[in-house]
Amino acid sequence: MAKIEILIPAMGEGITEATITQFLKKVGDFVEEEDSIMEIATDKVDSEIPAPQAGKIVKFLFNEGDTPQVGDVVAILATEGEDTASEEIKENPKQEIQKPTPEDFAPVLLESIAPQISNKTDDGNFISPLVRNIAQTENIDANELKQISGSGEAGRITKKDILSYLNDKKSQGVKLASSTPTISPINSGATTPASEHKSYEGENVEIIEMDRMRKLIAQYMLKSKQVSPHVTSFIDVDVTGLVNWRNKVKDEFLKKENQKLTFTPIFVEAVTSALKDYPMVNVSVDGDRIIRKKYINIGMATALPSGNLIVPVIKAADELNLVGITTKVNDLADRARINKLQPDEIKGSTFTITNLGAFGSTTGTPIINQPEVAILAVGAIKKKPAVIETPHGDTIGIRQIMVLSLSYDHRVVDGALGGMFLKRIAENLENFDIKRTI
Repeated sequence: MAKIEILIPAMGEGITEATITQFLKKVGDFVEEEDSIMEIATDKVDSEIPAPQAGKIVKFLFNEGDTPQVGDVVAILATEGEDTASEEIKENPKQEIQKPTPEDFAPVLLESIAPQISNKTDDGNFISPLVRNIAQTENIDANELKQISGSGEAGRITKKDILSYLNDKKSQGVKLASSTPTISPINSGATTPASEHKSYEGENVEIIEMDRMRKLIAQYMLKSKQVSPHVTSFIDVDVTGLVNWRNKVKDEFLKKENQKLTFTPIFVEAVTSALKDYPMVNVSVDGDRIIRKKYINIGMATALPSGNLIVPVIKAADELNLVGITTKVNDLADRARINKLQPDEIKGSTFTITNLGAFGSTTGTPIINQPEVAILAVGAIKKKPAVIETPHGDTIGIRQIMVLSLSYDHRVVDGALGGMFLKRIAENLENFDIKRTI
């Protein structure tokens, strides 16, 4: 019977490593096919590695907290019935022992005198092996490293960031980070470390440590406000026709398509259409360059049972009809809530929608999902008295009204563009075809 190598799987473009957060099985355990063996985490999402087939776990090649690369063998599985004691399993079967050269000793000596860098910062951000190697080579310790502002996912330090820091440091001849006061990412500028905050002393309080995802969200939100000058515009939308249409067809839709029809797919469709009309909202900023995306990927902010937030992405939303969007929305939302999303499914959005109305809020001022330049918040639909214009004069009636709020990056989206784009979304919803068939 064969021995099976269990690998770190490919998890989407740009993701090269994952941290093993927890083993779910032990060496010697028998597992069934698709049983989860371990939990892994990238800087965006947690996931699990399942057994490719039934068998016995023979060996783990990494420890909890290690960060193997995509494609690395992390465990060995022997199919049931194999005598695993009779054969030694090598951790690196392809590695051959070679006679060392003088050059081989250089990195060993360097490592012995260079500061050791953990694979993650104190606030939970992962540090890639490449960045750690550069830091150790340049004698940058962990305290100095954490002062470098990262431009990667959720503030992660990239190769470009650390090399830029080193260039600045060498040109100025000073240790830049060491002279910078420590700033907590949570209290937005307070120079007192959180561990020295004393305002709660003597009070009846509970101290709750942020989990990894909440730390990432906190860093991400703060960075977005620091990067983008936010402006928010609001508009009232009469969605009476849309509400009546959905109420009329939702049962038939469920029976015919086996999908629950919520308002979210309709909002996605309206936004997608507006982005086609105003493509300069479907952009990102790279320095002094504006990157216009010729594809439309819609992120939908989704609340998790833990109280955290994640943004799964509807890829190529402009190529889907309402049934296709509905199917995608329901699938992503359902799997997000049980932590079954793949890393690639929360990357690449070009515009994000957040539904504040799901929790009863009428409106709000959402924070832009970087590197996008705008985000739409959808408020609760409420029955309100409204002026109704008719050929015979104005009357007062009860209408289904909602408020849309659009936050946008004033570096590239001015009030005119933001206002026209928001108005077009409102028009798409108000002029929804109530005779539409499914």
